[in-house]
Amino acid sequence: MLLGTTAPAYAQHEQEGKGQGKPQQAQQQHQQPAQQQHQQAAQHQQPAQRQQPTRTTQRPPTNFGGTYNGGVQPKGPTYGGVHHSGVPQHQGQVRSGFTQSRAGSWKNEHQTWSQRGGYSGYRVPEVRFRSYFGRDHFFRINALPMFFVGGYPRFQYDGYWVTFIDPWPEEWAPNWYETDDVYLDYNGDGYYLYDRSYPGIGIAVSIAS
Repeated sequence: MLLGTTAPAYAQHEQEGKGQGKPQQAQQQHQQPAQQQHQQAAQHQQPAQRQQPTRTTQRPPTNFGGTYNGGVQPKGPTYGGVHHSGVPQHQGQVRSGFTQSRAGSWKNEHQTWSQRGGYSGYRVPEVRFRSYFGRDHFFRINALPMFFVGGYPRFQYDGYWVTFIDPWPEEWAPNWYETDDVYLDYNGDGYYLYDRSYPGIGIAVSIAS
């Protein structure tokens, strides 16, 4: 009889144990998805917290073109033709430089490119030449980057460096480079700078890219 009574009691106890385990397992299974959702939400939030706003700095352009063909973009003061991107010089130095490069007798000091042995420097491509050079494309030196090399002016036009090889005529106005419209042209044997106020007079110049 003892064996008969203990077996049902043991079976009942085992069933109660199994019954008690099921709610715990169900509770754990219910908690696990909630924890996984919390972890996934945290993972989605972390990249958003790590993202930093990017800052971009704009650099001023370094390539300048002619005054009348939309190329000059000055970002600083100019002093009688000296742009801030060139060698820093004040107005008195610029005028002094042009005074020194003025001819005492232009007819005796001037030389054509043929007299100099011909032009052997950089040649502007034909397409670009038609767009920015010639009598129809005039500008003023005053607004262009400029400095002096060997006592002669050098300025930047349409991305090219133009250097005086000749002195400028003594009959021209002392401030012609500030007030007069000039243009660059190729005249048979080389490049020359012309002042529209003094037709027919060309100053020999060299061009470098």
